[in-house]
Amino acid sequence: MTSEVRVPTLGESVTEATVATWFKKPGDTVAVDEMLCELETDKVTVEVPSPVAGTLSEIVAAEGETVGVDALLANISEGDSGSAKAPKGKEAAKDPKAESGAARTATKGDGGVASVDVMVPTLGESVTEATVSTWFKKVGDAVAQDEMLCELETDKVSVEVPSPAAGTLTEIIAEEGSTVDASAKLAVISSGEGAAASAKAETPAPVPAAAQSSDGKDVEDAPSAKKAMAEAGLSRDAVTGSGRDGRVMKEDVVKAIAAGSSAPAPAPAAAAAPRAASAADDASREERVKMSRLKQTMARRLKEAQNTAAILTTFNEVDMTEVMGIRNAYKEQFEKKHGVRMGFMSFFTKACCHALKEIPEVNAEIDGTDIIYKNYVHMGVAAGTPTGLVVPVIRNVDTMSFAEIEKGINVMGKKARDGKLSMADMTGGTFTISNGGVYGSLMTAPILNPPQSGILGMAKIQDRAMVVGGEIVVRPMMYISLSYDHRIIDGKGAVTFLVRVKEMLEDPRRLLMDL
Repeated sequence: MTSEVRVPTLGESVTEATVATWFKKPGDTVAVDEMLCELETDKVTVEVPSPVAGTLSEIVAAEGETVGVDALLANISEGDSGSAKAPKGKEAAKDPKAESGAARTATKGDGGVASVDVMVPTLGESVTEATVSTWFKKVGDAVAQDEMLCELETDKVSVEVPSPAAGTLTEIIAEEGSTVDASAKLAVISSGEGAAASAKAETPAPVPAAAQSSDGKDVEDAPSAKKAMAEAGLSRDAVTGSGRDGRVMKEDVVKAIAAGSSAPAPAPAAAAAPRAASAADDASREERVKMSRLKQTMARRLKEAQNTAAILTTFNEVDMTEVMGIRNAYKEQFEKKHGVRMGFMSFFTKACCHALKEIPEVNAEIDGTDIIYKNYVHMGVAAGTPTGLVVPVIRNVDTMSFAEIEKGINVMGKKARDGKLSMADMTGGTFTISNGGVYGSLMTAPILNPPQSGILGMAKIQDRAMVVGGEIVVRPMMYISLSYDHRIIDGKGAVTFLVRVKEMLEDPRRLLMDL
């Protein structure tokens, strides 16, 4: 029996969509409600689930095609009629009895060696694929259970893949740079007696690092190695990489430092007569590195924000004397009672929550021809990490105390630094605060985080001469800014919002009395 997969209802006034991605191919086994493909409209992305269990027998609308509402996308053969066509690996991956940690085990019986499949772990809600960024082990290496094998990158976060068993890495299926779906097999580990011997028999002789990278392939060194080289002042050429394709690992840097192998510039070249630089000379001094999926997504979203919203920025300045005085007076008691340090972010978050209640359009978003006003505040707090900018969201901050806000910021900050943020941690924000002051910025005009309509920019605190009561005094001042979408927020509303934030920070008693 054949069941049809058709385009679902796309929303009011939306009549067509583009087939963005197929997550299954003909012959694959599918379960009821398992996602088959993704459609894109002008406003939203729509996931298409399987209406029945069976085998995907035919794809009618290929990727890139434009389809109307109720158009035929694919056909599914129900029952077992097409199950023989499905790859065995996918069937096993969907086995509810599969081991935790995305591993599958099959005993081979030759010398007690068991084969353990390393599968893509859970990537998070609505995340369907990832890119294999780095392998930390190579074929033939011994691995311990839970030892990190490789790292995957999604649009938002990095995911570490631990070894599901102790043994020997006998096969790498998904190479670095390849894109894998949520049910893909990454590698195979042999465990048990004879595993090492099996790996030696199957592993080809290693190729020298220079030969591996001589084909011009871009090689991304381990992040820990890059940091170690920067700290030691070593050039990339002074370190011989032992990783795949000549990749420099941290231990390679340690060896180079111990051997004092920092290579000086050749004397003949230094003494050579000056000559005109050529394009080949420039190319030899350049380094090409593939953008991570996180950076690609960030770049796309920021450009979309500029193309879509009418972004303006208004500025003001805040005298931080009172906030700093309160913080200095109570920070020790605060930390002793609540177990968290008192920072400036809780004051700014509280001030923004009060101002958002007075100017609700700053906490709203545009959806087509409608404006959605949010009667709650989910605060995005922009944070820089080694892999790029992320904006974790602290939910319902308008109902939180100072201590709860500081704890929430600490938790999200740690998850961001450790690369443990989930998709749920970074979605649903209604307003964002970006603190460029931690990097020394004197003035900042951040770009909106769509679909939000406002973002507050904080700069560094700097002593400046100010006129107070007719006298010149030195005060700790901070420039603040509000970037806003002029389609929904007018100039008066934007300026009033920023003035309210300034007033509450310069007289924090207003925060307590809701003034």
